[in-house]
Amino acid sequence: MWLLVFLVSFLIGVGTTFWYLFGRQSPFTVDSVRDPEPMELDQKKRDKVLKQGFTREKVPQSLDAIVIGSGIGGMTAAATIAKLGKRVLVLEQHDQAGGCCHTFTEKGFEFDVGLHYIGQLHENSFFRIVMDQITEGQLQFVELDKHFDTIIIGTGEEQRKYTIYMGKTEMEEHLKKQFPNDVKAVEEFFKIMKISARKTPFLAGLKLIPQWLALFLLRSGIADLLSPVFRLIGSSATEVADILTSNKDLQIIFAYFFYGVPPRDSSSLINALLLHHYKRGAYYPRGGASEIPFHITKVIQKYGGNVLVRAPVTRVLVDSKGAAYGVSVKKGQEEVEVRAPIIISNCGIFNTFKRLLPPEIQAKPEIQKRLDMMKPGQGSLLVFSGFDATAEELGINSTNLWLFNNNDMDAMMDDFFSLEKDEAPDNIPMMFITFPSAKDPTSKIRHPGKTCMTIMTMVNYEWFEEWKDTTVKKRGDDYMDYKMRFANNLFDWACMYFPKLREKLVFQEVATPLTNVHFLGAYRGAMYSAEHNLERFHIEVMAKNRCDTPVKNLFISGQDVFSCGIAGALHGGLLCASIALGHIVYIDLFLLKKKLKRRKAREMAALAKKLQ
Repeated sequence: MWLLVFLVSFLIGVGTTFWYLFGRQSPFTVDSVRDPEPMELDQKKRDKVLKQGFTREKVPQSLDAIVIGSGIGGMTAAATIAKLGKRVLVLEQHDQAGGCCHTFTEKGFEFDVGLHYIGQLHENSFFRIVMDQITEGQLQFVELDKHFDTIIIGTGEEQRKYTIYMGKTEMEEHLKKQFPNDVKAVEEFFKIMKISARKTPFLAGLKLIPQWLALFLLRSGIADLLSPVFRLIGSSATEVADILTSNKDLQIIFAYFFYGVPPRDSSSLINALLLHHYKRGAYYPRGGASEIPFHITKVIQKYGGNVLVRAPVTRVLVDSKGAAYGVSVKKGQEEVEVRAPIIISNCGIFNTFKRLLPPEIQAKPEIQKRLDMMKPGQGSLLVFSGFDATAEELGINSTNLWLFNNNDMDAMMDDFFSLEKDEAPDNIPMMFITFPSAKDPTSKIRHPGKTCMTIMTMVNYEWFEEWKDTTVKKRGDDYMDYKMRFANNLFDWACMYFPKLREKLVFQEVATPLTNVHFLGAYRGAMYSAEHNLERFHIEVMAKNRCDTPVKNLFISGQDVFSCGIAGALHGGLLCASIALGHIVYIDLFLLKKKLKRRKAREMAALAKKLQ
């Protein structure tokens, strides 16, 4: 009798698990991807998609989900849910959709805000399949030059220049040629990159299985037996680099994608993933970064949803039982309630828990514990420059530059972030330079004879905090003078490498952390959201930092779920959709990837047979 009960229970468990993993409709299909339509160049028609203002009448009836924020994490979650035939409403506080993927145009110059280049978009890659699915094949990409990044360390006679090449084997081999005495160190780092890329799904799995099970696997040591990735993510980038090599220049190469955290306090796995991301190529959206929200919005609308802007969410509505059931949107002087059974916040954990939840919910210990897992990220400052000249006339191309004053990144960042407000503009230790118009061939058609440059560096929010209560565009002369000190020093540094820029400059604008707060809704101006320090990537914190929250029906998406950047935020959206739907969409994507690879193999076999 007991044996029969056990067998029945086992079969029910297996059946339930199989149904949970494979038995439900997939939002992703081969047939949903169609040939790209001609690019929409009419700005008025584009604005009807990207700048549709919030009104009660534009809110779809019988909503299935509401997403707060139209960054790539929120839009990925929204499109994934929508493709199951559900009505999703995305609400954006800015006047156009896209978050860090939006662009803005001033004086005939178009600038990207947070998307500078993307990797892992080669044919049938996981990331490419996701992008194709959430835009239904309408998003096209341009592959950048093989030499996609240049790293310059030091100034004057002490300057050293290193080049980073894309390519499955070329990236490693090219780096070895530049560091002939550190071949072994390069090989070991690329092994770490390989482990990081292949085993990262284990880390995502921690957020998809029940929390008690994840913690059991970690605390029992079983997880470490499965993969070294669980130890690697908590290892300091500086610690690992010191083991590999004493060459400080090479150590910079291992961690040159700065995001506000010194290598000493950052995860070696995250830094390895960032470089691996471009191993098979660096790409840029054809038509600019705003093509991403433009096409995702159309997919959401296709299934009965909508994306509305000028729709600041003031609070998440929570019932007496502690469950979220809607949001309140400010429209003029009134508050409009919009309801749905699923609420997804893509505006960051601090904005969500500190600003959108009722005070009595914020005060709950379980909410405070989630907040204590993270700290606010570093602010960023961007300089947008426009030139009346072509890329050829300026002597530029699609290659990005990363500049460092010296090769001790930990000391540089420590010293800079400890400076007083007045000292900071004259002591900038590092910056990133990119030319978006040189990456996009359609820019020559859409903005002929014009070139754009974006410079980025990291800054303290506190240096700008005295102006936080002023109005955008009306912050006063002292604010303008202060931010232009940063801009002038950064621009002068750029002109050392591109001397033709100065005489062709006709437009310049500077975005500070306060700008990021206003336009992006970024907490304390942090474009990369919560700080990506070692405490955040402690493996048990990773297991506990999940998409579901202590508030029933409220979920978190975006960069705070997994990691920073476009790819990190997109995975945050996929993880969030999986939890909100109770259906692991990653399995659907992996099965789709296998199907596409088989189809490609058949096509290649047929072609080979035909040629014979």
